Amino acid sequence: MAHLVWDWNGTLLNDLEPVVEATNAAFALIGGPVVDADEHRRDFRRPVVDYYAHVLGRPIDADEFSRLDRVFHDTYRTRLVDCALADDAIEAIGAWDGTQSLLSMYFHDELVPEITRRGLVDRLARVDGLRAQVGGGHKAEHLIEHLDALGVRGEDTVLIGDSVDDAHAADEVGAGIVLYTGGFTHPDVLRSLGRPVADSLVEAVKIAAQGRRGLD
Repeated sequence: MAHLVWDWNGTLLNDLEPVVEATNAAFALIGGPVVDADEHRRDFRRPVVDYYAHVLGRPIDADEFSRLDRVFHDTYRTRLVDCALADDAIEAIGAWDGTQSLLSMYFHDELVPEITRRGLVDRLARVDGLRAQVGGGHKAEHLIEHLDALGVRGEDTVLIGDSVDDAHAADEVGAGIVLYTGGFTHPDVLRSLGRPVADSLVEAVKIAAQGRRGLD
């Protein structure tokens, strides 16, 4: 396996707590329920508008989602500076022998300074975040563009991420996937996909390094 693509939020970055806080701030805007971390991990899905609709029990139109997304990110930004990397993030990055990059659904213009501030940018061949004004979509189309920009084939790639959407994105390009239980999605949900699952990032890298035979 030649190339590793890291997810950011909930994977390299340990930001579940501020994400739940920001989610509740968004729901409070429209009188929605308060969710805890376990509920978030059980129900979270992409696109995020579908997660919101599931929790609220009704459809969310584009205008309402835009308002909720703005409140979410305004709240999240106030907590981001206090977020730490996953405990073994640096060790895991150092354990991979091939090339590495990072693809996130967080806003690109804010992502790059965060990666740089945390001393990771020189370790990564490419960093891509969302280049739209409203977030919350699927990762697959962005992964296609990310690999095209790198000149890397999907079948030569493995993705480490914490969500069902990461698995679907890997499928879309024919990449391997290792799912990390320490992020936004409940481990039982991840294990139900029948894909390799790791409880630490170092373990995820070890599984990824086994190559396609261990990932399919």
